Amino acid sequence: MTKLNKALATVALAGSVAALSAPAMARDTISIVGSSTVYPFATVVAERFGANSDFPTPKLESTGSGGGLKLFCQGVGLQHPDITNASRRMKPSEFDLCQGNGVKDITEFRIGSDGIVIASSKEAKNLEITLEQLFLALGKEVPNPKNENELVANPYKKWSDIDSSLPNKPIRVMGPPPTSGTRDSFNELALQG
Repeated sequence: MTKLNKALATVALAGSVAALSAPAMARDTISIVGSSTVYPFATVVAERFGANSDFPTPKLESTGSGGGLKLFCQGVGLQHPDITNASRRMKPSEFDLCQGNGVKDITEFRIGSDGIVIASSKEAKNLEITLEQLFLALGKEVPNPKNENELVANPYKKWSDIDSSLPNKPIRVMGPPPTSGTRDSFNELALQG
């Protein structure tokens, strides 16, 4: 393993999942894009790498997991990133995009797993909610209450619309953007599970 390959492997450890394209290793500065969740950790690793090696500190951009993988899969060369951090695995469609654009030699390092927490204000009453209720609150389409075999546009506006034991309050959600791997993980766990 060359010195630069070892350096790239060290920096790749910063992400939950980091993909690395071997042909792009001719760059003097390592270019990393990807997960906003992983970004703070990757920044610390990159700074330590720059301070403790003969290589410049890698350039990092927080683009979200999906945005980073899209940039990473656009091609090989100095205008493309060397590494992408993601808080989820690469999707088959992203892998196909990489392959179609000549990004063939991809190495994945799994470092950890995302943590997802449902939270509310400290002043609010503790909300005990089931995964089914969460799905009914957030799903774009939900089972028709009159015909469970049919999906309809989500009609629920308040928690009490879902279950009378829940608060008579509007359903409001704050979460990561569509490019976030954490959002992908949440959608997979709560809305498709």
